[in-house]
Amino acid sequence: MMLNRGSNVSAEGGGDELYSQLWKACAGPLVDVPRVGERVFYFPQGHMEQLEASTNQELNQRIPLFKLPSKILCRVVNIHLLAEQETDEVYAQITLVPESNVRMLLLLLEFQPFSWSTLDSFCACLDSNRTNFQQADEPTSPDPSPAEPTRPTVHSFSKVLTASDTSTHGGFSVLRKHATECLPALDMSQPTPTQELVAKDLHGYEWRFKHIFRGK
Repeated sequence: MMLNRGSNVSAEGGGDELYSQLWKACAGPLVDVPRVGERVFYFPQGHMEQLEASTNQELNQRIPLFKLPSKILCRVVNIHLLAEQETDEVYAQITLVPESNVRMLLLLLEFQPFSWSTLDSFCACLDSNRTNFQQADEPTSPDPSPAEPTRPTVHSFSKVLTASDTSTHGGFSVLRKHATECLPALDMSQPTPTQELVAKDLHGYEWRFKHIFRGK
């Protein structure tokens, strides 16, 4: 469970910081997603092998092998953190652009606006850089990490559910420490401090709970 105090949270679209933190908590500490702007290697053959395995292709219907390089240096241009509707399994949809295409775009921008004279210059420059566009230079050291954006403070905790937690006649019990850190404050002046809570999952569905203080 997570709480970002003082924030209206919407999980739909996956652009909210609280949603990102929830996605990462579900993915686990070993999952590392690149950030927009970073350069990564794309392995097309490995991708096709994963696709073949996930679609249960028969041996006589194997995906053909294409004449592609073993790895392609790319730039991350977009990331969506998503979850399967039926299984809740989290996955990332990452959009990559080959680094050679990025160089081409930058070169195009240098010759804007186009005219017949700039077109001749562009073609000459393109011809002289053809080798670089066909095979981008591989980095000899890791790219410097993009600057970390300012992130809100997110409090979270996890718990292995017990039989009473999931019983229709029981309740979901949490430690007072976790409730104090992650849930809105209760009105302790009431005889039985109670409040309604609305939580959203990775799909944006709302779950309603009654928060009751039963301690001392």
